[in-house]
Amino acid sequence: MGLLKTIFFIVLFYYAFKFLAKLFAPFLIKKAAETIQKKAEQQYGGAQQEQKSTVSEGETVIDKKPSSQQQSKNSVGEYVDFEEIE
Repeated sequence: MGLLKTIFFIVLFYYAFKFLAKLFAPFLIKKAAETIQKKAEQQYGGAQQEQKSTVSEGETVIDKKPSSQQQSKNSVGEYVDFEEIE
């Protein structure tokens, strides 16, 4: 009889947890998304705000200049002809 009670309680807790998860999951996911969004705004917002104050509307800003040195195709390696050996 004790084994049946244990199995019954396990099944009962499983379905109760499943029901509560469906009920509260959207709320928890929404809260987590808001928290992540706030952290991203704090991290990126400071640099964005500083840049906006120095740039007028319609002006183009380049953050990083491309490097002037281009790698030549010869820097990949040395080409060796294939020779068939009989």
